[in-house]
Amino acid sequence: MNILFATSECAPFIKTGGLADVAGALPKALAGNGHDVRVILPLYEGIGEEWRSQMTYLQCFHITLAWRSPYCGIFELKRDGVTYWFVDNEYYFKRSNIYGHYDDGERFAYFSRAVVESMGWLNWHPDVLHCNDWQTALVPIYLLEERHRIPQLCDTKSVFTIHNIEYQGRYGRQTLGDLFGLDHGWADDGTILMDGDVNLLKGAILCADAVNAVSPTYANELKMPYFAHRLDGIMRRCGYKLSGVLNGIDVKRYDPAADPHIAVNYSAADMAGKQADKAELQKLMGLRQEPYVPIVGIVSRLVSHKGLDLVCEVLHDMMELPLQMVILGKGDRKYEEFFQWAAQQYSGRMAVRLDYNEELSMAIYAGADLFLMPSKSEPCGLSQMIAMRYGTVPIVRETGGLKDTVSPYESWRDAGNGFTFANYAGSDMLYVIREAVYLYKDYPDAFARLRARAMACDFSWARSAGEYLHIYSTVTGQPWPPAEEPVRTEDSAPAEESAPAEETAPAEETAPAEAAEPASDEPAPQPTAEAAQSSAEPAAEEAAPAAPEKKPAARKRTAAKKPAAKKTAAKSGRRTPAKKETKPKKGTAGKQEPAE
Repeated sequence: MNILFATSECAPFIKTGGLADVAGALPKALAGNGHDVRVILPLYEGIGEEWRSQMTYLQCFHITLAWRSPYCGIFELKRDGVTYWFVDNEYYFKRSNIYGHYDDGERFAYFSRAVVESMGWLNWHPDVLHCNDWQTALVPIYLLEERHRIPQLCDTKSVFTIHNIEYQGRYGRQTLGDLFGLDHGWADDGTILMDGDVNLLKGAILCADAVNAVSPTYANELKMPYFAHRLDGIMRRCGYKLSGVLNGIDVKRYDPAADPHIAVNYSAADMAGKQADKAELQKLMGLRQEPYVPIVGIVSRLVSHKGLDLVCEVLHDMMELPLQMVILGKGDRKYEEFFQWAAQQYSGRMAVRLDYNEELSMAIYAGADLFLMPSKSEPCGLSQMIAMRYGTVPIVRETGGLKDTVSPYESWRDAGNGFTFANYAGSDMLYVIREAVYLYKDYPDAFARLRARAMACDFSWARSAGEYLHIYSTVTGQPWPPAEEPVRTEDSAPAEESAPAEETAPAEETAPAEAAEPASDEPAPQPTAEAAQSSAEPAAEEAAPAAPEKKPAARKRTAAKKPAAKKTAAKSGRRTPAKKETKPKKGTAGKQEPAE
């Protein structure tokens, strides 16, 4: 399958947030499954010479953007089995920051147009065009307009991922034709118009062949007014093509045993290095050298939906606890000023760095003991996964991907991989912080086991890549996995027909064979595996009583009717699991697809 991944940022070339991590890791995971994966992104000024020196010039042409015909150059770089295409236009992309400019709408309309039109010039046919957030929201719309003109796109399907629905690409109605080059029919039928303004995100949701959010919980939350920022009606309307796929992290890049950005490497088997990294973090941030006091870390954009209002509300109560605090990030001025003031008040116990610094963030992940994410809303969140990878126990609010990845600590059965609270309230957050701090101080063995469970969690992209391939196969009609599964179906079918002739065939052997048959009918491995597990349970229940019936039958060989009875039992044993496995299988799959 040919997959084109369109994104406004991509690690390691350029990064401001989690989208870059996804764009850097997911294509590699897809390519590892044998697919031809290309990533296309703007050639920003911030992409350094380290990467520019490895690029190869491919092509230049002019695209059509309303009344303009701007230049477009394409540079290529191949890395880790993925081909990266960089769209060059210095007028739009030679800027100090990649976002936050007065003409962002025009800049990313140009990029979206370049994504679509470049396929004709590069002569490459993508089966799937995977777009991300509002910066590429025009791509599914331009695809519908241009697929009849560009042969390479005639049967290309679009998939659109919502990383954060808060950012929607809203502009005045006059921009529709003058800026984006679209006729007013797109607004008149309500496709791209919302509350009197052009809403690019709405248009992408309606026009894409499939839509997904970056966690199952977030996909369900988007149907609620509180989380959807006025798009809840559209999300419910498009529920038939909406799914939730949890993001992963690059486990090779984020590996405490091999990370070059931390002072001392360590692993789950040998945690001595983490204590050394803690001491290094205290030294680096000007904190007191107190090895037995837990450090609470925050690495985040300083904006309201990250739950920082709760931190400001109970900060003084937090600092009464035996802890130290480190904050890294930048954002709204009110939070920057508050945390700077607080750092002065609690000198030696609290440190704040207003910056985006990759090396310092890794030092915090490695050196901190607890990681705080009290988000008001969090589509997926990667920081909590990275923190757990480095043995830093997360404290999160139960929302979006935080709820899907962090299970609450339960002392009575020594379970969980972090600390959680449900209500968006400072008192609830303070309660679990106290619980975490005192577990660290008073019960170090229990905290060590909690830390080990956090480090043992698998957040690799292998699982998520399979779910994305399921989405791709659904919209394109291409089977996934290819070829092997239908073969198993044909092999298992004769087994059912010949079964009555075999007197000694036990029921236990037939149950797995029939469980494998429905698995091959589904294109996606993930739902199939879950359904097969659930269907295996009733099969086992049927097989259990069948076994004792055969033992007495085998002893009494002199009875002429016993073989016939054995055949009847075998037949009934086959029919009953088939009914119980087929119906729950279809029902389960039908429930899973909308829930994703």
